[in-house]
Amino acid sequence: MRQYNIVCNIYTLGILINCYCHMGQMSFAFSVLTKIFKMGFQPNAIVFTMLIKGLCLSGDIKKALQFHDTVVAYGYQLNEFSYGILINALCKVGNTKAAMQVLRKIGGKVIQLDVVIYSTIIDSLCKDKLVTDAYNLYFEMVANGISPDFVTYTSLIYGLFLVGQFIFMIYCLINEVNKAKSLFDNMAQGGVKPDVQSYNIMINGYCKNKMVDKAMNLFKEMHHRNMIPNSVTYSSLIDGLCKAGRISYARELLDEMNDRDLPANVIAYSSLMDALCKIQQLDKAIELYMKIRDRGIQPDVCTYTILIDGLCKGGRLKDAKEVFQDILIKGYQPNVYTYNVMIDGLCKAGLLDEALTLQSKMEDNGCIPSAITFQTIIDTLFEHNENEKAKELLGEMIARGLLRG
Repeated sequence: MRQYNIVCNIYTLGILINCYCHMGQMSFAFSVLTKIFKMGFQPNAIVFTMLIKGLCLSGDIKKALQFHDTVVAYGYQLNEFSYGILINALCKVGNTKAAMQVLRKIGGKVIQLDVVIYSTIIDSLCKDKLVTDAYNLYFEMVANGISPDFVTYTSLIYGLFLVGQFIFMIYCLINEVNKAKSLFDNMAQGGVKPDVQSYNIMINGYCKNKMVDKAMNLFKEMHHRNMIPNSVTYSSLIDGLCKAGRISYARELLDEMNDRDLPANVIAYSSLMDALCKIQQLDKAIELYMKIRDRGIQPDVCTYTILIDGLCKGGRLKDAKEVFQDILIKGYQPNVYTYNVMIDGLCKAGLLDEALTLQSKMEDNGCIPSAITFQTIIDTLFEHNENEKAKELLGEMIARGLLRG
């Protein structure tokens, strides 16, 4: 630096540390810190923050925490940016507990906590499904006079539905949805505008919880606010409407989607196909299947399985077999559910030899039969007085550990 007449002070050395940190050269960055001390300069919070950030970017979060402890032990002050970086890094690696410990150490003592620090931890807690803790932190934040922002609200809404779907399925389900809606409404009242993603989370949550009318009301609200729904919005609504048996509305939304040049995904089409099959509108289901192919959308194994199941249950085994052959010709690998559906269809039609042949082919293709595969064939064999074959398969089933003897 002296060679190029660059003044060697705390600011220029700080710039050098920052460069080394961004290059991942942490040993050089710390050697510059040593030089700072040797020259009699006192590093400030900015210099320490650069080094903490560098360690975090290098993935060495443990060293970042140890360095933080050393800095504080020597009586130096860090700022909200230092702690924001440290907490964010801890949350990103899933160590929310450590992030909370840091928060408790600094809260109201070392620095003034801000919305970014709170929201980072709330988001991480929600992703860990610790929504009660996230909710408590939200109330603490508000009580401390810190206004939640978009990230805070969106994280909490997402977390509430995550919990509602997987943990509180048996009880308090409706209460969780109502809590989410309350938060959603508070966004607008707090001056934070919900965006399409926020609406999607709410709509998907309502649909998953069989509250389709409320989901549709939010969809209409989006239009009133001149917000443009995306593919995720439509797919969630189509799935919810189909599961509620409101197929005509689902079809209208699918058409609206196409009119808006939004790419309908295979999930949306599969949802509608499943609903059509369940009410035995098989011609319309086949018509939809043809439309999917014409639009250049690749049906997945799930789509094929839905159609095969519908055709088998509707007594159209010939069509089901053609669709099944279509899967194989196109190079798809049918899964155990697809094979089970086809075997069940063959058994119900009394085509036992074909069912047994398909079970054999299933294994040849690397798909292991399940307990359902065996039970379907065994039950049919007993019904047709093929008792010896049934007992033989039953023995095989026990030998594979699929049934306790």
